[in-house]
Amino acid sequence: MTMKEPLILGIESSCDETAAAVIRGRSLLSDEIISSAQLQAKFGGVVPELASRAHTDAVDEVTRRALENAGVTKEQLDAVAVTYGAGLLGALLVGLSFAKGLAYAQNIPLIGVNHIRGHLAAAYLEDGSLEPPFVTLLASGGHTAILYAASETKFEILGGTLDDAAGEAFDKIARVLGLPYPGGPHVEALAQEGKPCIPMPRMLKGTGGYNFSYSGLKTYIINYVHTAEQCGEVYSRADVACSFQHAALDILVQKTVEAAHEKGTDTVTAGGGVIANGYLRETLSEACRREGIRLVLPAKRRCTDNAAMIASEGLIQYRAGNFSPLSINAVPSIPLRGE
Repeated sequence: MTMKEPLILGIESSCDETAAAVIRGRSLLSDEIISSAQLQAKFGGVVPELASRAHTDAVDEVTRRALENAGVTKEQLDAVAVTYGAGLLGALLVGLSFAKGLAYAQNIPLIGVNHIRGHLAAAYLEDGSLEPPFVTLLASGGHTAILYAASETKFEILGGTLDDAAGEAFDKIARVLGLPYPGGPHVEALAQEGKPCIPMPRMLKGTGGYNFSYSGLKTYIINYVHTAEQCGEVYSRADVACSFQHAALDILVQKTVEAAHEKGTDTVTAGGGVIANGYLRETLSEACRREGIRLVLPAKRRCTDNAAMIASEGLIQYRAGNFSPLSINAVPSIPLRGE
């Protein structure tokens, strides 16, 4: 028999963030992160072996902090939720193995969480009154899609990217512009110094339903920069970043609002690392205000990889009675599915 307001520990270790968080029902009690991003930046991206070692060093400490700051002990926990995919295999195994041991030792349920579903569940911690149905904009390094949540456990995929995800596009453009890892925040910072004055292709504008494509935009910018450099022409990196940001993100806002109207819902949520982008947050907020749509936007900290969102999705699965066996394995790639 499950409780309505269980005490759940969430653990996340899919990439370069080792995180732990504690929730009681939809109330967030603690949210701790130890990142190896600074170490990874030396190599221009995440090195899987280094990430796994960093997780091994950090997972016990970050969990201790989460429990201590929540004012609870491991003996009081009702369940442990942990990311089992998608992500780097070695990194996932560190968090999953730790969670298995803790769940076994405390004789409490283990809940394997799909990382992408965690991003979608972050909105429930932002607004405890949030209930489906609503439309969600998912924008991360691996996925870009517009979803319709019919219930807490089921959603319909209205459309998605046909090639790169938005986060991937930001990282690739960052490399073209000579910006360090992680690319997204650096492109955003540079864009604030520029103007959206360079005409750029607007992918699938007015066509393609709710699908997206970033390959044409990415190729256009690569050719623009390389041509200018080869011809010795002076160009503004800040203007390129700003123009790219507008072209990449405006269409996400447009199609999200259109989807809300089509599905007849007055509520929109968002999730994924790209949702931390300030321009996107401002543009989406303004569009929703203009259209009379309620927007539930997770705090920036809970858009990037974190354990609070894993605990939040763990709560949904806990209430549904969907527990995982201790034999559950890590899965590097999980397709976006509605169930």
